[in-house]
Amino acid sequence: MRYAAEIVDEIELAARSISTEKSACVRERHSRKSDSLTSGSSLPPKDADRATEFRCVGVLAQPSHRHRLGGARSPPRGSDLVAATPGLAALVKAGVPHEVLHFEVIGDLSNGTGIAPEQVFKTLIIALPRELAVAVVPVPSKLSLKAAAAALGVAKASMAEPAAAERSTGYVVGGISPFGQRKRLRTVVDSSALRWDRVLCSAGRRHWDVAVAPQDLIQLTDAVTWDIAV
Repeated sequence: MRYAAEIVDEIELAARSISTEKSACVRERHSRKSDSLTSGSSLPPKDADRATEFRCVGVLAQPSHRHRLGGARSPPRGSDLVAATPGLAALVKAGVPHEVLHFEVIGDLSNGTGIAPEQVFKTLIIALPRELAVAVVPVPSKLSLKAAAAALGVAKASMAEPAAAERSTGYVVGGISPFGQRKRLRTVVDSSALRWDRVLCSAGRRHWDVAVAPQDLIQLTDAVTWDIAV
C-alpha cells in the first residue's frame, strides 16, 4: 500500500508536468503568431489568430485556481489522455484543436478562469417521433423542446429516457459528449454558441469538459444552429 506522502508527491509532480506542457503550448502559440506576422501569411488576422489559438491538443488543463481532488484518481496524462474517451479520440482523429478541463463542480469552470457561464454547454438527448437527437444548450439555460422540434423539422420533441440516451450514445448521463457518440444522431446547437471564440461541452466523462471553437463543434457533429435556449 502506498503511503499518503508518496501519493501527494505524485500529484505535485503531475501538476508540474501539466504546467510545463501548458507553458510550452503558450510559447508555441506566441511564436507561431509572430511567425505569421513576419512571413506574410495570407490568412486574415482573425483567422490567423484562430489557427494558432488552441495548441494544447490532448493536454489536460486544470482551472487556474486550486481545487480539492476529492479522493478521485488523477486523470491520465500524455498519450493516455488522447484515447481517454471516444469524444476526445474523435477530436484528435479530426485534428480539431481543443483543451480539456477537469472540475469538481460545474461552477469551477467559471470561477476565476475567465470563462463565462454561458460559454459552458450541456448535451441533452431528446426523443423525436421516430428517432433520438442531440440538443446542445448553455448550462444556465433551459431547452425549448418546441424550438428543438422546429429546428429538426418534426412536430414535437420530448426528453429521452436516461437509459435510452446511454444506450444510443455510449456515455453515462452527466457525461454525454456531443462528440464520438456510439450512434450518429442529428444535432442542433443553440445559436448563442457562435457568439464565443470557444465553447465548453462534455468531454465524455463526468467532471471533464473540452473547449473547442464553436465552428468545430458544429462541423464535427454536422449540427444545425437554432435559437433553442430559453
